[in-house]
Amino acid sequence: MHPSIKQRVDGVAALHVRSRIATADFYALIGKEQPVQKIRFQIKNAGNAYHIVELATGKVKGFRWTWKEASNFAQALECRADGVKVTLSGGAQ
Repeated sequence: MHPSIKQRVDGVAALHVRSRIATADFYALIGKEQPVQKIRFQIKNAGNAYHIVELATGKVKGFRWTWKEASNFAQALECRADGVKVTLSGGAQ
């Protein structure tokens, strides 16, 4: 990745984290619980494979052959959607 693009991606991720911290602080000030974030990705059994489906669009974002791999991939997609940098060891991405 080009250094200037990487710098921009890292900057946006840092701003996203700061906005989450600020939101948590504001909710703490008024004494209310933060709303629970909805799940973005769901695992669906499709024959002998597991599809990871984005709930907002209904599109399949990937598939895995075992439940454990599908669960790990779905969690990684959730983290990436939150702006957290995640790498999966083993298996295709």
